Amino acid sequence: MRILKIKDCFFIGIFLFGIQQISVAQTGKVNIQQDANIPNLLEMKAAMTKEGKLGERYKIQLYYGDNNAASDVIKKFRSQYSEWPSQIIYETPNYKVWVGNFRNRLEADRALMKIKGDFPAAFIPKPQRG
Repeated sequence: MRILKIKDCFFIGIFLFGIQQISVAQTGKVNIQQDANIPNLLEMKAAMTKEGKLGERYKIQLYYGDNNAASDVIKKFRSQYSEWPSQIIYETPNYKVWVGNFRNRLEADRALMKIKGDFPAAFIPKPQRG
């Protein structure tokens, strides 16, 4: 009877050893080949994100209409506020005056509160992905 127990243990041991060998046999080696331009592209993307050219950014719209009035509005804005960048955007057939390049809605809302006194029609449009 005792020999039978040792025999069972021997077969169980061989079985477990076989399973262990099968699981170890699954290890392999991975070789990744990367284009040399990828690090440069990642640096460019990081710089563009930092400058606000990528990602969702909030802007304040001051005016929507003809070019002459848009020019007057942007001149008035630039004379009163110098801390935010401003630009005129052409969207057929009208011109928009946009202010700022805010990272989040909170920054844009704070700036809007300051600007609303001089430009009551100012609002924050829905941001577009860059």
